Amino acid sequence: MSQKDKDLINETGENLAGNDEPVSENKNPETATDSTATDDAQKAEMMEQKLAEMNDKYLRLYSDFDNFRKRNAKERIDLLKNAGEEIIKSLLPVIDDLERAVRSNETATDIAAVNEGVKLVHQKFRHILSQKGLEAMESVGAAFDTDKHEAITNIPAPTEDLKGKVVDEVEKGYTLNGKVIRFAKVVVGN
Repeated sequence: MSQKDKDLINETGENLAGNDEPVSENKNPETATDSTATDDAQKAEMMEQKLAEMNDKYLRLYSDFDNFRKRNAKERIDLLKNAGEEIIKSLLPVIDDLERAVRSNETATDIAAVNEGVKLVHQKFRHILSQKGLEAMESVGAAFDTDKHEAITNIPAPTEDLKGKVVDEVEKGYTLNGKVIRFAKVVVGN
């Protein structure tokens, strides 16, 4: 192909010379390799950017979770420290009543009045606790239940109908909102 034909091809991009030689824009293999290398470099750069973005998102998510975990642990510790605050505040009037009872007991001459005062304080105390969900278990005469009772000892049943039942209660059991918080210590008839 002559120089004139090459110039015509280069200017128009078509093979106007009529030759059957294929027209290629880049006949230099070095230039084709440079183009591929540039594309690969661009792809690698894009992948590095995506990796950096993903790593940044991961680090932010990890730190957010770590902060959440620490905050949650702190709130849990605060809750445990202050969980009894409400019940203690409600029991302060009972303490005040007991202190007044002790002071009046020092100069009291009427035992019946002291007994009545102690009973009133006891009722007030039990009422406050029952408002908070505390209930005493009734065990005497009930069937022995390992989910509620702790057997201290077995004795021969005084009557046939008390076999396998609670004969005596050594220490009362309590439930708080339906959950046993102290098992009743009982004597079981056999």
